[in-house]
Amino acid sequence: MKIYTRTGDDGTTGLLGKDRVPKHDARVEAYGSVDELNAVLGVAHAADTSATFGTLILKLQEACFQVGAELATHDETMLAKLVRIGDDDVAVLERTIDSLETELAPLTRFVLPGGTPLAASLHVARTVCRRAERRVTALATHEPVDVRIVHWLNRVADLLFVMARVANVRAGVPDRVWDGGK
Repeated sequence: MKIYTRTGDDGTTGLLGKDRVPKHDARVEAYGSVDELNAVLGVAHAADTSATFGTLILKLQEACFQVGAELATHDETMLAKLVRIGDDDVAVLERTIDSLETELAPLTRFVLPGGTPLAASLHVARTVCRRAERRVTALATHEPVDVRIVHWLNRVADLLFVMARVANVRAGVPDRVWDGGK
Protein backbone atom coordinates (compact mmCIF):
# COMPACT_ATOMS: atom_id res chain seq x y z
CA MET A 1 0.00 0.00 0.00
CA LYS A 2 1.32 3.43 -0.92
CA ILE A 3 1.45 6.24 1.62
CA TYR A 4 -0.11 8.68 -0.82
CA THR A 5 -3.67 8.24 -2.04
CA ARG A 6 -4.26 11.54 -3.86
CA THR A 7 -7.74 11.65 -2.31
CA GLY A 8 -6.77 14.80 -0.41
CA ASP A 9 -5.51 16.66 -3.44
CA ASP A 10 -8.84 18.50 -3.61
CA GLY A 11 -8.31 20.00 -0.13
CA THR A 12 -10.50 17.50 1.71
CA THR A 13 -9.75 14.68 4.11
CA GLY A 14 -11.64 11.61 5.19
CA LEU A 15 -13.02 11.23 8.68
CA LEU A 16 -13.45 7.87 10.38
CA GLY A 17 -16.50 6.63 8.56
CA LYS A 18 -17.60 7.80 5.14
CA ASP A 19 -17.58 11.58 5.51
CA ARG A 20 -15.08 13.94 3.90
CA VAL A 21 -14.50 17.48 5.13
CA PRO A 22 -12.23 20.38 4.17
CA LYS A 23 -8.76 20.07 5.65
CA HIS A 24 -9.37 23.33 7.51
CA ASP A 25 -12.55 22.01 9.18
CA ALA A 26 -12.75 22.60 12.95
CA ARG A 27 -12.83 18.83 13.53
CA VAL A 28 -9.59 18.39 11.57
CA GLU A 29 -8.02 21.28 13.49
CA ALA A 30 -9.01 19.59 16.76
CA TYR A 31 -7.68 16.12 16.04
CA GLY A 32 -4.69 17.58 14.19
CA SER A 33 -3.73 19.50 17.32
CA VAL A 34 -3.98 16.31 19.37
CA ASP A 35 -1.76 14.63 16.78
CA GLU A 36 0.73 17.47 17.17
CA LEU A 37 0.62 16.94 20.94
CA ASN A 38 1.40 13.28 20.36
CA ALA A 39 4.41 14.22 18.22
CA VAL A 40 5.85 16.64 20.78
CA LEU A 41 5.34 14.01 23.46
CA GLY A 42 7.55 11.84 21.27
CA VAL A 43 10.18 14.57 21.38
CA ALA A 44 9.88 14.70 25.17
CA HIS A 45 10.24 10.93 25.32
CA ALA A 46 13.41 11.17 23.23
CA ALA A 47 14.75 13.87 25.59
CA ASP A 48 14.01 11.64 28.59
CA THR A 49 17.40 9.95 28.46
CA SER A 50 17.18 8.77 32.09
CA ALA A 51 13.68 7.30 31.58
CA THR A 52 12.25 9.60 34.24
CA PHE A 53 8.80 9.55 32.64
CA GLY A 54 9.19 6.96 29.88
CA THR A 55 6.13 4.83 30.63
CA LEU A 56 3.98 7.82 31.53
CA ILE A 57 4.78 9.63 28.30
CA LEU A 58 4.03 6.51 26.26
CA LYS A 59 0.66 6.15 28.00
CA LEU A 60 -0.15 9.78 27.17
CA GLN A 61 0.78 9.14 23.54
CA GLU A 62 -1.49 6.10 23.37
CA ALA A 63 -4.33 8.12 24.87
CA CYS A 64 -3.73 10.84 22.26
CA PHE A 65 -4.54 8.24 19.60
CA GLN A 66 -7.79 7.44 21.43
CA VAL A 67 -8.74 11.10 21.65
CA GLY A 68 -7.72 11.76 18.05
CA ALA A 69 -9.83 8.86 16.81
CA GLU A 70 -12.85 10.07 18.75
CA LEU A 71 -12.44 13.58 17.37
CA ALA A 72 -12.00 12.22 13.83
CA THR A 73 -15.60 11.09 13.60
CA HIS A 74 -19.12 12.18 14.38
CA ASP A 75 -20.53 8.88 13.14
CA GLU A 76 -22.29 7.19 16.08
CA THR A 77 -21.57 3.71 14.68
CA MET A 78 -17.85 4.49 14.53
CA LEU A 79 -17.87 6.10 17.99
CA ALA A 80 -19.43 2.96 19.45
CA LYS A 81 -16.45 0.92 18.22
CA LEU A 82 -13.80 3.14 19.81
CA VAL A 83 -12.09 2.96 23.17
CA ARG A 84 -12.92 6.38 24.54
CA ILE A 85 -11.48 8.62 27.22
CA GLY A 86 -13.52 8.43 30.40
CA ASP A 87 -13.75 9.86 33.88
CA ASP A 88 -11.34 7.19 35.14
CA ASP A 89 -8.68 8.43 32.73
CA VAL A 90 -9.05 11.95 34.11
CA ALA A 91 -8.88 10.63 37.68
CA VAL A 92 -5.64 8.76 36.91
CA LEU A 93 -4.11 12.00 35.65
CA GLU A 94 -5.19 13.79 38.83
CA ARG A 95 -3.66 11.10 41.05
CA THR A 96 -0.44 11.26 39.02
CA ILE A 97 -0.28 15.04 39.39
CA ASP A 98 -0.90 14.76 43.14
CA SER A 99 1.84 12.16 43.50
CA LEU A 100 4.41 14.14 41.51
CA GLU A 101 3.61 17.39 43.31
CA THR A 102 4.90 15.89 46.56
CA GLU A 103 8.40 16.42 45.11
CA LEU A 104 7.84 20.13 44.46
CA ALA A 105 7.94 23.30 46.49
CA PRO A 106 4.64 25.19 46.37
CA LEU A 107 4.32 27.74 43.60
CA THR A 108 4.59 31.37 44.66
CA ARG A 109 5.51 32.92 41.30
CA PHE A 110 5.10 32.15 37.61
CA VAL A 111 7.61 29.62 36.30
CA LEU A 112 9.43 30.40 33.07
CA PRO A 113 9.51 27.43 30.68
CA GLY A 114 12.92 25.85 30.41
CA GLY A 115 15.56 24.08 32.42
CA THR A 116 16.75 20.69 31.26
CA PRO A 117 16.07 19.54 27.70
CA LEU A 118 13.41 17.18 29.09
CA ALA A 119 11.71 19.93 31.08
CA ALA A 120 11.84 22.33 28.14
CA SER A 121 10.27 19.74 25.83
CA LEU A 122 7.55 19.03 28.40
CA HIS A 123 6.79 22.76 28.55
CA VAL A 124 6.45 22.80 24.74
CA ALA A 125 4.13 19.79 24.98
CA ARG A 126 2.08 21.67 27.59
CA THR A 127 1.56 24.64 25.30
CA VAL A 128 0.63 22.38 22.38
CA CYS A 129 -1.82 20.61 24.69
CA ARG A 130 -3.40 23.95 25.60
CA ARG A 131 -3.78 24.72 21.88
CA ALA A 132 -5.44 21.34 21.35
CA GLU A 133 -7.77 22.17 24.22
CA ARG A 134 -8.67 25.46 22.54
CA ARG A 135 -9.31 23.72 19.21
CA VAL A 136 -11.50 21.07 20.86
CA THR A 137 -13.54 23.66 22.75
CA ALA A 138 -13.94 25.64 19.51
CA LEU A 139 -15.26 22.51 17.81
CA ALA A 140 -17.62 21.95 20.75
CA THR A 141 -19.30 25.31 20.11
CA HIS A 142 -20.96 23.90 16.98
CA GLU A 143 -20.64 20.10 17.13
CA PRO A 144 -21.07 17.59 19.94
CA VAL A 145 -17.81 16.76 21.73
CA ASP A 146 -17.59 14.54 24.80
CA VAL A 147 -16.74 16.90 27.65
CA ARG A 148 -14.39 14.27 29.07
CA ILE A 149 -12.00 15.03 26.20
CA VAL A 150 -11.81 18.65 27.36
CA HIS A 151 -11.32 17.54 30.97
CA TRP A 152 -8.60 15.11 29.89
CA LEU A 153 -6.71 17.72 27.85
CA ASN A 154 -6.95 20.20 30.70
CA ARG A 155 -5.45 17.67 33.14
CA VAL A 156 -2.76 16.58 30.65
CA ALA A 157 -1.59 20.20 30.36
CA ASP A 158 -1.46 20.46 34.15
CA LEU A 159 0.41 17.16 34.34
CA LEU A 160 2.96 18.26 31.75
CA PHE A 161 3.65 21.42 33.75
CA VAL A 162 4.23 19.38 36.90
CA MET A 163 6.36 16.85 35.00
CA ALA A 164 8.55 19.68 33.67
CA ARG A 165 9.09 20.99 37.18
CA VAL A 166 9.83 17.51 38.53
CA ALA A 167 12.28 16.86 35.70
CA ASN A 168 14.19 19.97 36.75
CA VAL A 169 14.07 19.11 40.46
CA ARG A 170 15.35 15.58 39.84
CA ALA A 171 18.19 17.01 37.73
CA GLY A 172 19.05 19.60 40.38
CA VAL A 173 17.99 22.51 38.17
CA PRO A 174 15.96 25.20 39.96
CA ASP A 175 12.82 26.69 38.45
CA ARG A 176 13.42 30.00 36.73
CA VAL A 177 10.71 32.36 37.86
CA TRP A 178 9.25 35.44 36.25
CA ASP A 179 10.16 38.58 38.14
CA GLY A 180 7.26 40.57 36.77
CA GLY A 181 9.45 42.41 34.28
CA LYS A 182 11.63 44.01 36.95
